[in-house]
Amino acid sequence: MENLMVVYRSCKVIWTLLVTILGYASTLPVGDDSICTAEELAKYSIIFTGKWSQTAFPKQYPLYRPPAQWSSMLGVTHSSDYSMWKKNEYASNGVRDFAEKGEAWVLMKEIEEAGEKIQSVHGIFSAPAISSGTGQTSTELEVHSRHPLVSFVVRIVPSPDWFVGIDSLNLCEGDRWMEEVSIDLFPYDAGTDSGFTFSSPNFATIPQDTVTEITCSSPSHPANSFYYPKLKILPPIAQVTMVKLKKNQLGLPAPYINLPAKSNEIIDSVSETPLDCEVSQWSSWGLCRGLCRKTGTKIRTRFVLLQPANNGMPCPNLDEETGCEPENCV
Repeated sequence: MENLMVVYRSCKVIWTLLVTILGYASTLPVGDDSICTAEELAKYSIIFTGKWSQTAFPKQYPLYRPPAQWSSMLGVTHSSDYSMWKKNEYASNGVRDFAEKGEAWVLMKEIEEAGEKIQSVHGIFSAPAISSGTGQTSTELEVHSRHPLVSFVVRIVPSPDWFVGIDSLNLCEGDRWMEEVSIDLFPYDAGTDSGFTFSSPNFATIPQDTVTEITCSSPSHPANSFYYPKLKILPPIAQVTMVKLKKNQLGLPAPYINLPAKSNEIIDSVSETPLDCEVSQWSSWGLCRGLCRKTGTKIRTRFVLLQPANNGMPCPNLDEETGCEPENCV
């Protein structure tokens, strides 16, 4: 009996210890940010650089009504309990409105509600729009040891529902904050509009699709504005750089990178993307012209769909002639 009591007490101690450990573990945040032991707060400057030039993206490049440009940036610092958007998942109503129309109201409400319900959001940040495809904009953001993740979206203007952004970038590395990080950005489709080109009319995707990355071969359709089948990968359409601010830098304007004086235009160092000429199918053959009982000629034509650019393949002949026997001869 005495031995049974010893075993019982031992089991009770082990069970109490196990419950305590599990209870502590359940209070930890879930995901990559659970191991951040860096100082509680850190501030960063975030610089967004547009690289959407006619040299790098010559196909259907928007020159007017409206010309190529970028919306304002809307971002958030958060824990892993919150997600602004994710590749291969459905976009929220807020992300849909922002990607299609640049309207931020619903997305702001979604962020605020997530912060109130599960305390997953530390702060919201925004940066001004860029009125051209190449240029820079910047702002500051603050991360917390329990909210070390950064997400943001910037709409591609004009476009059906295309955007660039970052999903849950962790700025914490164990016991320290990253000093600087720079990431190339590529276009995404929000999956809510079915347009293929920058200027496509609004045509809702029903049922809604998931968020997908746009590549040089996907969607695999010649009408797609980013369709460059001869490329292995699209050049980056934008870039984002985050630089940790030292304490004596706090409150100062975010630094600009590579900005010439008196302009927010940047020098485009991206190599030229060749664009081959595209032509239509041949028309039907025309009437046979010529004298009776002698060989005549007939002609068919085609027209240019897309002019070549950046030393791409030139256009072929647009008309073709062949021999024929004249009809209805007397």
